[in-house]
Amino acid sequence: MACIDIDALAQYETDAKQGRPDALYNLGLAYSTGQGVGVDFVAAHKWFNLAALRGVEEAKRWRAQISGEMNNNQIAEAQRLAREWLNIFH
Repeated sequence: MACIDIDALAQYETDAKQGRPDALYNLGLAYSTGQGVGVDFVAAHKWFNLAALRGVEEAKRWRAQISGEMNNNQIAEAQRLAREWLNIFH
């Protein structure tokens, strides 16, 4: 995987607000692997969940994988954040 820099993250965030599935997925990758940001499974789960809603099959696999590293409260928080994001941007 290529290293994700701050400029790429900013572009992914901009593209994610437009609903681009690849940007949602790439944000999930960044937060799940710590590329350009600290590892944050709650944020990663949120982004993978949003990408999965847009049809990105690989996002479903990553979401399932990191869910094994999270507790129920963290998963619930990630789902809440995903719903909140959807209410704001779509």
